[in-house]
Amino acid sequence: MCSICGIVDYKNKEQIRRDLLEKMGEVLVHRGPDQQEVYVDHKVAFQHNRLAIIDIENGLQPMKRIYNGNTYVIVYNGELYNTPELSKIIEEAGVHLQTRCDTEVVLYMYILFGEQCATYLNGIFAFAVWDTSKEQVYLARDRFGIKPLFYTMIGSTLLFASEVKGLLAHPQVKRILNQEGLWQLLYMAPTTINGKSVLKDIEEMPTGCYGIYQNEGWQIKPYWKLEAKPFTVSEEEAVYTTRMLLKDAIERQLVSDVPLATLLSGGLDSSIITSVAAKNYAAQGKQLTTYSFEYENNKKYFKSTLFQPQSDDDYAAALAMTLGTNHKILTVDLPSLVGLLEEATYARDLPGMADIDSSLLYYCRAIKQEHTVVLSGECADEIFGGYPWFYRKEMLEKDFFPWIHDAHQRADLFTFTKQKKDEGYAYMKEVYLKSVAECPVLDTDSPSMRQSRIATWLSVNYFMNALLERKDRMSMASGVEVRVPFSDHRILEYVYNVPWEIKFKGQSEKALLRAAMAEYLPDYYLKRKKSPYPKTHNPLYEQMVWKKLELILNNPNARLHEMVSKNQLNDLLQQQNITWFGQLMSRPQLMAWMLQLEFWLTHYDIKIEI
Repeated sequence: MCSICGIVDYKNKEQIRRDLLEKMGEVLVHRGPDQQEVYVDHKVAFQHNRLAIIDIENGLQPMKRIYNGNTYVIVYNGELYNTPELSKIIEEAGVHLQTRCDTEVVLYMYILFGEQCATYLNGIFAFAVWDTSKEQVYLARDRFGIKPLFYTMIGSTLLFASEVKGLLAHPQVKRILNQEGLWQLLYMAPTTINGKSVLKDIEEMPTGCYGIYQNEGWQIKPYWKLEAKPFTVSEEEAVYTTRMLLKDAIERQLVSDVPLATLLSGGLDSSIITSVAAKNYAAQGKQLTTYSFEYENNKKYFKSTLFQPQSDDDYAAALAMTLGTNHKILTVDLPSLVGLLEEATYARDLPGMADIDSSLLYYCRAIKQEHTVVLSGECADEIFGGYPWFYRKEMLEKDFFPWIHDAHQRADLFTFTKQKKDEGYAYMKEVYLKSVAECPVLDTDSPSMRQSRIATWLSVNYFMNALLERKDRMSMASGVEVRVPFSDHRILEYVYNVPWEIKFKGQSEKALLRAAMAEYLPDYYLKRKKSPYPKTHNPLYEQMVWKKLELILNNPNARLHEMVSKNQLNDLLQQQNITWFGQLMSRPQLMAWMLQLEFWLTHYDIKIEI
């Protein structure tokens, strides 16, 4: 994995400044600490920070190739999982590949297939190609947005970067939170609208899209769309095909020239990945390393809930023993959990998921001491129907994002939004309704199938996007690459069209996934109810974050001091059951999110324009 950034201007060559480019790249060096390099000509400047994974000696970027007398230059952040097949296509076209790295493969796929090159790529990626033959820059992002790519226009200058902080390092980029961004923060965070950031004039390349910048201007087009198709095979065939797709996706992602491990929570998704990986390693005479996460003294304070019925602690270690992995348990202490809230905000360029972010940042830093690549279980719930809103009808009937339990809860805390609260809610509700209207469905869908499609569509485009963003930023801030096998687009394309009655057979969430991978896990794990990413249950955590928040609210120089209604906050904190985002965000996390918001507003010097 890596970071990329660039400056493009066809009209004003004075904007192509190496010093500004290097400043943009410097703040992204955590994503690629191994190698740094730039490419500059009179119209284009590219910078690249490399985290070396494949063909470490020969994969330096920006990479330049000359084909039929034309020059092409690429900066690439990602990992391809169908490199062997694409390499064969390229070589059959008469090209001799000089490296084993997928960067060269991506570049030649662009050279040979032009704007549609991304349709051939199976992987996680964001890249830019300077094409001298057409005098254009081509940018593309993977289908689920696993790898980030942000851009902005300053007059005739296009700036792009892997993270928002890369753009903000350019002195002409403004740091303005406008009304649209504010509504996203208060009603949706940490999710955002696809193709948007919360800052004015800073956009994100939409998932599954490519962009072209030429002298005539900038345009964005989709290269991939999810399609609703009739289901024409038997349940048995669906189970078999799902198993083959999953096994292939996992095994493709085990290729690495540096140490690789898996994250093993003991839940269904990570256990499936680990089981397939462990058997693959054993066949090669190798032992797989696995990691599980715990919080200090969590067993003492854990309380079962509808969303988290069991603690993960014992499950992971027991399965690791069964599979024969080299298992390591990482435990985060409370001071680190609180102390990393600000660094997690900086990694994400946004107030995120509070201790759910800071704990992952802690774990990734610990993992980096021994491993550079890990496989993780994200995306299975969104694709196979693991969340309550897939089967609890009332959650999809409230005309708002189903994981937001109380849309007004955060907005009510802020004094400067009271006059416009209804306007903000109406705006975000319209975003929701528009997204539902865009969901691919068939006229022949049953009510349950249509509901499952909508739940999948919303989950993939919003909830999953936020979780993948979190995983990318916390891991890359630590110099670790995380791969997510369930995000293989072939799996979503297939499972999306399997009837809900099969995916929820026996009233069991992810029933199709359980049936498909039954041979890989003991029944004890195969039938285990979903357990989300863990959080701390220690009441001392809440006391620690409240103490820090109280100091901010009493500080007249703090950004939150005049923004937050203390009476409203005190009333809210008296409530016992606060859940403001997903199943993990309760009262301590709300307070920690406000700590992150204060840091973000102050450290980034955000100007609010409403």
